[in-house]
Amino acid sequence: MELDVAGIEQAVATGAPPSDSRINALLAEAFAHASKHSEGTVAHYIPILSRADPEAFGLCIADVSGGLHELGDTRRQFSIQSISKAFVFALVCEAIGHERALEIVGVNNTGLAFNSVVAIELNDGHPMNPMVNAGALATTALVPGRTADEQWEAVREGLSLFAGRDLRMDDEVYESESHTNLRNRAIAQLLASYDRIERDPLDVVDVYTRQCSLSVDARDLAAMAATLADGGVNPVTGERVVSATVCRDTLAVLAASGLYEASGEWLFDIGLPGKSGVSGGLITVAPGKVGIGSYAPRLDLAGNSVQGQIATAYLSRAMGLNIFASGSHFRSE
Repeated sequence: MELDVAGIEQAVATGAPPSDSRINALLAEAFAHASKHSEGTVAHYIPILSRADPEAFGLCIADVSGGLHELGDTRRQFSIQSISKAFVFALVCEAIGHERALEIVGVNNTGLAFNSVVAIELNDGHPMNPMVNAGALATTALVPGRTADEQWEAVREGLSLFAGRDLRMDDEVYESESHTNLRNRAIAQLLASYDRIERDPLDVVDVYTRQCSLSVDARDLAAMAATLADGGVNPVTGERVVSATVCRDTLAVLAASGLYEASGEWLFDIGLPGKSGVSGGLITVAPGKVGIGSYAPRLDLAGNSVQGQIATAYLSRAMGLNIFASGSHFRSE
């Protein structure tokens, strides 16, 4: 069903983030609280990810005024992995528009694992949403560029603008993933059989593997999240990356599907759009307020960072970030 909202201006109503001193204090509390936990295991299905230090933990908040607040291993480099899906989707929405992205990629949660083939077949070849691997591959295929190399450079440059610095691919991660991405190759070829990918499916997988191999740190993730929080302008560099409309669309998809089949529980507990990656990265966006980036490689069964979720839940409650939370305006005499 297409909703008739043409000509209705998008209103924005968000409160200001807390003061710098208050953010710093709450960041320290959240870091200490999450540091007590050692549940979860480091990802191992991509060989190089199994080398991650399970004790590593970095937590960073970037506010929409350009301030950065960080604790722990915030400068430790790791591969962005599935978090890249959110930002490539934003770049594609900027290029092809709201309706076309909805038609080709979709926005509905599959309720199944991120690399499910069954979900494709159950939905007549439709990838359903850009946060699962099928939808991410369909999204990457739509990146502007005549060749795979041109598409890759568009992805790298676009995500660099979100981060506010020049991002580079980790060659060792790329090689490791290229030798183990058989399932993604099968998914891309299945999508091509349904005419959901019009390029060479193996070229699409290669560009997607490169984008997942971009090297970032928790501070980068916070800046990227804050760019989505600030209507598409990177608050650290002051540069516009995408439109406010694209940010709105991207955050809606993240709210529905950013944590895969655990997305409902994430919204219930934290109440913010977010996206995880199997290397241990996690972004969370409080629109109009802050972006949160964390790195902690111990994962739960759904592939989401345990300490990252715990720290984010603490910050959401303590900073009043939950977009579903409200208080009554009624005042009794």
